[in-house]
Amino acid sequence: MIGVLVTFTQTDKFDRSTLTKIADELRGPFDGMPGLRFKSFMLDEGGGQAKNFYVWDDEEKGRSFFAEELVDKVTGIYGVRPTIEYLDVVGFVDNSGA
Repeated sequence: MIGVLVTFTQTDKFDRSTLTKIADELRGPFDGMPGLRFKSFMLDEGGGQAKNFYVWDDEEKGRSFFAEELVDKVTGIYGVRPTIEYLDVVGFVDNSGA
């Protein structure tokens, strides 16, 4: 399992309503996506960063998803190029079914 943290940093604050709209509009393609365990759209408290966190069942699918074409697309959506961190998931708790 692999976690991927995608961080968008800008000098101005991200607007919560704009990020909520982005999350609502982009959610559909991720529902039921093969290999994707979950994805979250997040805004830091200070507003200077938007972060998306993914957990993939398969490392190859997780890494290949973030091809240059996708990075270019999300750069256009968020207005800044993201940094992408790949993280080894060594433990996982999922209480969504509880």
